[in-house]
Amino acid sequence: MKIRTLCIIGVGAIGGSLARALRKVGACGHIVGCGRQKSNLEKAVALGVIDRFETDVTKAVADADMIVVTVPLGAMEMVFRAMVGGIAPDAIITDGGSAKRSVLAAAQSAFGKIPGNLVPAHPIAGTEKSGVEASSDSLFRGRGVILTPVTGTDSSALAKARAMWEATGANVTEMDAARHDKILAATSHLPHVLAYAFVDVLREIDQDQGDSILRYAAGGFRDFSRLASSDPQMWSDICLANTDAVVAMLEHFDRELQSVMNAIRRGEGATLKTLFTRAMEYRNEQYRKPAPKHAAHER
Repeated sequence: MKIRTLCIIGVGAIGGSLARALRKVGACGHIVGCGRQKSNLEKAVALGVIDRFETDVTKAVADADMIVVTVPLGAMEMVFRAMVGGIAPDAIITDGGSAKRSVLAAAQSAFGKIPGNLVPAHPIAGTEKSGVEASSDSLFRGRGVILTPVTGTDSSALAKARAMWEATGANVTEMDAARHDKILAATSHLPHVLAYAFVDVLREIDQDQGDSILRYAAGGFRDFSRLASSDPQMWSDICLANTDAVVAMLEHFDRELQSVMNAIRRGEGATLKTLFTRAMEYRNEQYRKPAPKHAAHER
C-alpha cells in the first residue's frame, strides 16, 4: 500500500518515528506535520521527518489519505473536532493513544459516532525520551502494534491501517479496546506510576536529610527509576484516560505490598523467600521465551 499524503498530528517521538519508517521503505509520498509548537515543526522539517507543516488541523488534513493522531490523550477530542467536515471521504484515521476506550469516547463525542474510517491503534514502543529528536526509523521494528477496531470499523480502512503499521516492521495484532486497556494498565501504566511514586519518595527523603542519598545508588536505582524520566503530561493523561483499569491495578499492587510489609514486620523469612522466588522464576521464564508479537515495551 502506498500512502499518497500522510498527515501526522503530533510530530514527536512516535509520530516522527512513523514518518521516518514509512519514508525509509517508500510507503508514502508527501508527509504533512501538524502541531501547536511551530519551532518543533520547523525542526521536524529540518531533520527531514516531514515535508511541510500546518498549525491548523483543518488545513493539515485537507489533502491527506492517511491521518495519524499522536497527541496526548487529553487533546484527542479537540483534534477530532477540528477534523469534522475537513477530511476527504476516503481518508483513514488512526492514532497512537495508550488508552483505547478513551480514544473511542473522544471520537464518539467529536463526530457524533465512531467513524467507520477510524482504526484505533497503539504502537507499543518508545523510550522515556520525547520529542522529534528522539524519533527513529527503526523504533517499531519487531515491536507490537495493537489495533482495536469496533463493530462498525470499515474492513478496507482496517486493512490499510494494518498495512501501514506493518510497513514499519511492526507486529500487528487486534483485540477489544477494554481488554487492551486492562492489559496495558498492568504491563505499562502501573510500572510508570510506581516509578514516579518511588522517585518522589526518594526526593522527599533527600530533602529531609539535606544530603543526596543518590550518591549511594547503584544500577538498580537507575534501572527501576528510568521510567520516571518519561513525559509527565503524557502519563498524567494516560492515568486519567484509563482510570478504572489503573486504579484496579494499583489496588491489586497495594494488597501485594501489604502482604510483603506484613511478612517483613513478622520476620517471616520463608514467606518472603517464597514470594521473591516465585516472582524471579516467572520473570526469568518470560524472558527466556521468544517475545510475543504483541509484546509491550514502554508505552
